[in-house]
This record gives sequence, structure tokens and C-alpha cells, in this order.
Amino acid sequence: MERPRRRKRNGDEAREEGLVAARKLLLEGGPGAVTVANVGKQIGMSHANVLHHFGSAAGLQSALMGSMVRDLTSAIDETVQQIRKDEGAPRLVVDQVFDAFDKGGAGQLAAWIALARDFEHLEPIRDAVQALVAAFKEKMTGVDTDDHIRGAVLMVALCAFGDAVIGPHLRDMLGQSDEEMRAITAKILPVLIMMPR
Repeated sequence: MERPRRRKRNGDEAREEGLVAARKLLLEGGPGAVTVANVGKQIGMSHANVLHHFGSAAGLQSALMGSMVRDLTSAIDETVQQIRKDEGAPRLVVDQVFDAFDKGGAGQLAAWIALARDFEHLEPIRDAVQALVAAFKEKMTGVDTDDHIRGAVLMVALCAFGDAVIGPHLRDMLGQSDEEMRAITAKILPVLIMMPR
């Protein structure tokens, strides 16, 4: 791989490029790949310069977690808006949440946060998840308990997380398509919401 040429950039540009590179490293190589040295190589910046912009390896990792949490929160917010205006919500919700965990990297991020026990990074997601529950409640007339909706949101999030982290390997072992877990989850979602407790 050809190294990017070193060039002058302001602090905000350097941090943004560093975070983009760190996310790519996380998605391609897992948390162990997110090092100051690897980020520096990706963006053509010295180890010392990366440290200057992030303070430490832990600072870089924390900034990456924060950036990805903001993206996940934004994806959930978009899902909330879609639920409020679209009657075909179950599959749409499933696709948007699965995309956030898979393509957006939230699955890798959540696994990393859990294994590192950095649970405070999850706190910003709380309001977005509560908004998702509220949007479901608005849409699902006849559902008189939050328990059904909270259970449905829990199921979708856990399915999306598991599918992002281990799904490709399990699907390959079972000869299943990439869409299989999404399709199953979308079918179960309305049943779970309406199921008596």
C-alpha cells in the first residue's frame, strides 16, 4: 500500500482524517488495529503528530468511539423519522438499524465498548433509543404497553449487533444469504409488538 504524502492541515482536518482512518482500521482489522502508528500511516502523519491531535492512543480510541456513537445516534434518529411517516416501517426499521450496526460499524464499536468496559460511551445513545420506543408507540395503535415496544427495540438491536459481529461467519456455515437475519427480524417484529404478555 502506498503511503499518503505528508502535507499541512489544520487541527480539525487532521482530527477528522485521523477518525476516518481509525474507523476504517476498526472495520477492517478490529480494535487491535486502531493504533496511533497505523492511523499515522493511513493519513501520512508522524506518530508524534497523531499524538499531538489526540493526546494519547486512549484519546484516539475515545474520540473514535464518540464519533461512531454520534453516527449511530443519528442513524436511530433517522429511523425514528421514517417510522413516523412510513407505513412499511418494520422492514425499513430493521434495514436501518442493521445498516447502522453493519456498514456504519456500530456492531464492532459496541463489541469494543463492551470488551473494554467503557460503557459511559453508550450514554449518548440513550435518548435516541428512547425516541425510537416513542416513535414505535405512536405508530402501533392498539399496543397498550411499553413493554412490547421496548422488547421489540431490544430484539432488533440485539439481532443487528449479533449479525454485524458474527453473522457473516454463521451465515456462511449455514449456507444462508446476507439478508436472512434481516428478513427473519422484520417478520418477527410486528408479532412481538402485538403478542400478549
